[in-house]
Amino acid sequence: MPFLGQDWRSPGWSWIKTEDGWKRCESWSQELERENTQRNLSHSIILNSDDEEIFSNEEQEYTSKKRKKDHFRNDTNTQCFYREKWIYVHKESTRERHGYCTLGEAFNRLDFSSAVQDIRRFNYVVKLLQLIAKSQLTSLSGVAQKNYFNILDKIVQKVLDDHQNPRLIKDLLQDLSSTLCILVRGVGKSVLVGNSNIWVCRLETVLAWQQQLQNLQMTKQVNGGLTLSDLPLHMLNNILYRFSDGWDIVTLGQVTPTLSVLSEDRQLWKRLCQYHFAEKQFCRHLIVSEKGHVEWKLMYFVLEKHYPTREQYGDTLHFCRHCSILFWKDCRLALLFKDTGHPCTAADPDSCFMPVSPQHFIDLFRF
Repeated sequence: MPFLGQDWRSPGWSWIKTEDGWKRCESWSQELERENTQRNLSHSIILNSDDEEIFSNEEQEYTSKKRKKDHFRNDTNTQCFYREKWIYVHKESTRERHGYCTLGEAFNRLDFSSAVQDIRRFNYVVKLLQLIAKSQLTSLSGVAQKNYFNILDKIVQKVLDDHQNPRLIKDLLQDLSSTLCILVRGVGKSVLVGNSNIWVCRLETVLAWQQQLQNLQMTKQVNGGLTLSDLPLHMLNNILYRFSDGWDIVTLGQVTPTLSVLSEDRQLWKRLCQYHFAEKQFCRHLIVSEKGHVEWKLMYFVLEKHYPTREQYGDTLHFCRHCSILFWKDCRLALLFKDTGHPCTAADPDSCFMPVSPQHFIDLFRF
């Protein structure tokens, strides 16, 4: 007997609870199609009379298509993707499923827009955008590229508003501008999705963002409460030992003279080097001072140029090996309601989950 129904493994429809009951969430394209249909009916009533017909059916169809195209072009801030918490990653066609999931589709459907507002996921999304800018930007579809720059715009505006993590965004924009310069200069040497003028405008936008971040000034907050300088030395030292990025330690050391002395602690930089690098790497780049002491701070920045540092994120995407599903896992919901983040059918779901680093996320879609 042939299989005629929908794939039983598909997520099905999305529903939302309203005052009138449960209603099905439809995609933006269906809503726009319904809106255009209503507009066509209203225009046909207004423009057509009993005696003569002003517009033919072909002209009405052409007007409808042009209106739809102008709607998408003008509404540049609209993010044309679903706000889903999980997606099924299929790399080949089956009898029930046709096609495969690409990097652009995953980027469109997963809820990265809300993840930017979560402080635990912010660094993860920024690192992912940086890796895409370095090597995968041209592989994204037109809609995925549009969503990429819309999310990047949200990140830049967030940094300009709250003055947090400006260094991460500067590094991201620097890599992105370098990639865009190569693409714009080498038009014709590589296949670009979209008009070349669009890429030039994107480069100008990135350069404008860089200028805004360059002119960013931290405003000094005036309040009568407890400040960082009022904390005892052992607490300040404990804060420094919890940092995993050497540049953050250097930046914090510039705040007060006391923090400057604490940030030069040799034991602090030794632990940081041991956290990120192996002993074999120490031997290849050993730096000793004239007094015979190991310069751990200088060694950290030398090793950072030659070897990748250990990545550390507050929250990441997870991949279920049993269901082949990529999803955001909300730790708070998991503790309160035992929510796995996706409809998992495994007997022990937690044993099937594995965190996905930004590089692993890109490698999932390399066929």
